[in-house]
Amino acid sequence: MSVFTPVTPDALDEWLSNYAIGHLIELRGISEGVQNSNFFVTTSLGRYVLTLFETLSHAELPFYLHLMAHLARHGLPVPAPIADLDNEYLGTLSGKPAALVRRLSGASDMSPNAARCTKVGTMMAGLHLAGQRFGRRQENPRGPEWRARTAQAVRPYLSADEQALLDAELAFQASIDVAALPSGAIHADLFRDNLLWDGDEVGGVIDFYFAGNDALLFDLAVTVNDWCADATGGLDPVRTRALLTGYHTERPLTDAEHAAWPAMLRAAALRFWLSRAEDFHLPRDGEMVLVKDPNEYRDILRQRIVAGDTLPWHD
Repeated sequence: MSVFTPVTPDALDEWLSNYAIGHLIELRGISEGVQNSNFFVTTSLGRYVLTLFETLSHAELPFYLHLMAHLARHGLPVPAPIADLDNEYLGTLSGKPAALVRRLSGASDMSPNAARCTKVGTMMAGLHLAGQRFGRRQENPRGPEWRARTAQAVRPYLSADEQALLDAELAFQASIDVAALPSGAIHADLFRDNLLWDGDEVGGVIDFYFAGNDALLFDLAVTVNDWCADATGGLDPVRTRALLTGYHTERPLTDAEHAAWPAMLRAAALRFWLSRAEDFHLPRDGEMVLVKDPNEYRDILRQRIVAGDTLPWHD
């Protein structure tokens, strides 16, 4: 279970006294996730998700919570934050920043078909369009500065071949003019396990705590690398075109984005290779922490480099 900080029912019940959502009925840890402590919370008035933030500070968190509130107001299927009796989204529990959000219905699909990929693309375009109107701004917390810093931290643990790959990719990414691409608030972590299906419809998009301002195409690349990969890590052309076409229908992709597509797929693969390598080689102290294999995204990066300009695009 990916829980770093335990919460007792008594402590939570006392904390909930500053909310208007009833009394605690059930508290249960959530096994998914690697960055925060998450719990399902059922009260006498509803179902919620409690998050204790392990690395983010109180000062950093308003961006994420207000972004979620903004998107929910625009009709997007995101977990709306719950304000306490003082009208604050953010509190402190077990010594950590903590927030409650409404629990959404549905379950993840780890083997999505092309039709579902189309719906994900359509939903993501709506998220980006609404996110471009969000008044607050925060640079992508896993952007170029973080990549350079994390690369230095994990480099000693890599083989000579991996070090060469990492150095070459960092140099390549530094040559890309990301500022020339449409930008706005992005989710930045929309993997299959961060989207819930309610029947055949999108029931919810969860885990916004890597969100920030960046190229919209980078967000799309993160999603395609996960949703549309085949068993070898290559991109399935049918699912890739379905997702991109669903997106393009709502927010037309530009010629500049088409030209930058191979580079953004590589940037997205690099980001997750680095974060998984950091979790693997430099783990935080925690209670039953889930660590994912960094080699998966190392190999995806290699495949995207080899594929070059032959990668699938929208119809």
